[in-house]
Amino acid sequence: ACKAGTKTAYSFGNESKELSNHSWHVGNSRFKYQKIGQKSPNPLGLYDMHGNVWEWVLDQFAPPPEVASKVLKVNPLVAPNTLYPRVVKGGSWDDGASSHRSAARMGSEEAWKQQDPQIPKSVWYHTDAIFVGFRVVRPREVPAIEDIEKFWPSEEDIKAIPQR
Repeated sequence: ACKAGTKTAYSFGNESKELSNHSWHVGNSRFKYQKIGQKSPNPLGLYDMHGNVWEWVLDQFAPPPEVASKVLKVNPLVAPNTLYPRVVKGGSWDDGASSHRSAARMGSEEAWKQQDPQIPKSVWYHTDAIFVGFRVVRPREVPAIEDIEKFWPSEEDIKAIPQR
């Protein structure tokens, strides 16, 4: 979705000098995330695909594609089997141009929950990750229950996460 069919470093080309027209970054964000939709959209009409907040994606963090196995080229999804690290993409208001490239990604860390007051710590509450967000998406058609269950954890799976 971020690349929007492009083959360049950013959805708007290869030049980082254009970044401020498309992205909230460390040089223009006033050190906080901004309201969505104030910058130019990508070719698919999606806003804030570069910068503002890193976005959660489904994958387990794996080596960068250039060193990953050929299996990833067939199906790039690395199904998660541990809580950390998971993947966030796209850079944030607190990052420079290289973190805003379409291919930029980072692994999550347990420290992002350091100030969570709950015991045990929440699976979803990331008190120390004010630079991370998510994008709500939905399929055009409701998937089969078997496909939903591949990506949506059961209650037992959720309860088991703190022990992983």
